[in-house]
Amino acid sequence: MRSLRLVVASIFLTSAVACSSYSSPSSSPSPAPGPVSTPGTGSTGSGSAVSIPVNASTLTNTAFAPDSVDVAAGATVTWTNTDNVSHTSTSDASGWDSGIVPPGGQFSVTLQSAGTYHYHCAIHPGMIGTVVVH
Repeated sequence: MRSLRLVVASIFLTSAVACSSYSSPSSSPSPAPGPVSTPGTGSTGSGSAVSIPVNASTLTNTAFAPDSVDVAAGATVTWTNTDNVSHTSTSDASGWDSGIVPPGGQFSVTLQSAGTYHYHCAIHPGMIGTVVVH
């Protein structure tokens, strides 16, 4: 059985521009994920890595690399911010919200239920991505 460990590298607040609202680009609802991460440190179990590249806020639907990941149910997805400004990984449904992930920071979430999960950066709402859980 895959580990259900949830990990978030140290997250600290940095200055960021808040967005006033966001509307999901998807018209179909996404299923709610299983448990989400909580603050802590450590390494992730089985899963997939997503990078937030330099100048991500100008890349829109390619701002998360890869912009779509496929994982097995119970896998952990870890976002690493390699940009020089803060970002978030925020589920379009009420699944997860990383809070502010500073440059060099990470955020992880384990998704238990099969489905397609659309997400965005709450600071730069044009940044979008998808996690497909099988």
